[in-house]
Amino acid sequence: MRRRLRRARRRLRTAGVDYFRGGAADWPVLCALALLVPLMILLNIWIPDWAPPTALVLPILAGALLLRPGSLVVLYALAAIGLSAESVIHTGQRVASDNPEAYVYGVTPGAALVVGAAGVGGLLLAQFRARVGVPWWGGSTMLFDLRERLRVQSRVPELPAGWHADMALRPAGGQSFSGDFVVAARTGPGQRLLEVVLADVSGKGMDAGSRALLLSGAFGGLVGSLPAHDFLPAANGYLLRQSWEEGFATAVHLVLDLDTGEYELLSAGHLPGMQRLAGEGRWEVKEAEGPLLGIYDGAKFDGVRGRLNRGDVLMLCTDGMVEAPGRDLSEGMDRLMGEADRLVPGGGPGTGAGAAAALIETVARDINDDRAVLLLWRD
Repeated sequence: MRRRLRRARRRLRTAGVDYFRGGAADWPVLCALALLVPLMILLNIWIPDWAPPTALVLPILAGALLLRPGSLVVLYALAAIGLSAESVIHTGQRVASDNPEAYVYGVTPGAALVVGAAGVGGLLLAQFRARVGVPWWGGSTMLFDLRERLRVQSRVPELPAGWHADMALRPAGGQSFSGDFVVAARTGPGQRLLEVVLADVSGKGMDAGSRALLLSGAFGGLVGSLPAHDFLPAANGYLLRQSWEEGFATAVHLVLDLDTGEYELLSAGHLPGMQRLAGEGRWEVKEAEGPLLGIYDGAKFDGVRGRLNRGDVLMLCTDGMVEAPGRDLSEGMDRLMGEADRLVPGGGPGTGAGAAAALIETVARDINDDRAVLLLWRD
């Protein structure tokens, strides 16, 4: 008997785990919810003040979250039968009462409408879950995990002494996913090269978030696996193979030698980089040439070279940082460089901490566009 009880507990536990992973039949849940329907009917008859006819919404909403569409239709049929039974029973009680005009219980058209509306909404939700292919509790977990993976992948790796980096990204409309993303890794012999890709996918917020998630994973696999000049052509070919209706993107690829400070910027239709020359006290625009990613095959991307000396600052950003209605891009870039000059004054240790986020708050308050900025400096 003990062995049988252990086996029964094991099977029940396994069935529960499989169900909550979305891989088991939902008939046990259907049976449990189906038992709630007659319970709600009995409560409505015995204590109608505490259990109105609209109480049937409870098993309907639970079924919308837990059942597949086919099982949900069965539950709805039981709820409809139960609502009809309540109406018949209360009608009989009203007729049998001494004062039918004083009898206030029963199924009103409004109650039936509320239950029916909850059923329609629940069926739409169940169909959406079935199309996505994950349980309701797993869908939010999956999205949270994807967002965290994107956030971790966007971190600039730890840099050697004397080098500093600060990056900030804000999605459009305060959403959780953005069409802008960063991929960074240390590559080369002894990991003495820093490669950073700042990309901007066409669209904004959630519309571009799914494509950004896919591209960030692909770009993360390409960075360091290919020579620097082969990265953007490979990324361009990858976008072309996706055949998206709105499938273009801009990107800037930075390859920085952490020993010498020499770097190369390669651009695919992206905003130019901006370097502050500490020795001269001015900003210099580093503009590389190249077409958008995903437009045509065989695109060529020409890089521009530079060197980060001590005290210099290199800034990369997306167009959400400088675009504004009625304002030229050059004006937006001038304002951005002026604010960066104030927030990263000397490039010393810790002087630029939080500067990227402060730049977004002061320069790009428009929350209707994705915004990203990356600062690299050397002391």
